[in-house]
Amino acid sequence: MAKEEVAKIKVQVVGGQATPAPPVGTALGPHGVNIGQFVMQFNDKTKDLNGTTVPVIITVYNDRSFDFVLKSPPAAVLLKQAAQIAKGSGSPKAEKVGKVTQAQLEEIAKTKFEDLNAPNIEHAARIIAGTARSMGLEVEG
Repeated sequence: MAKEEVAKIKVQVVGGQATPAPPVGTALGPHGVNIGQFVMQFNDKTKDLNGTTVPVIITVYNDRSFDFVLKSPPAAVLLKQAAQIAKGSGSPKAEKVGKVTQAQLEEIAKTKFEDLNAPNIEHAARIIAGTARSMGLEVEG
């Protein structure tokens, strides 16, 4: 009997710190996946992204096996790290909470390029700049 895809599960987990508790346990439990095995493999692959939120897409098969694909961290998380702020602004037009440079935007764009729908790095940087402005960050340069 061939492996047949049963479910695709999307969750965001902190890199290197996954536990069987929610959101991992509640997402994988109904599908009969070995949660401990997933946690161990995920933490192993993301130990260099310790503390950063990482989106992961888990494909579950009919024999209860699984594989997963790591995506790049959300742009907002990377922007908060670059600007060294805890959270974005509640009113981004009126209240600015930090600044990011064009060089930082391009670095984030390089990290996110695979997941963005952009033809080149410059266009990707403009997408990231829009996210920064919507968070209440000033874009310099």
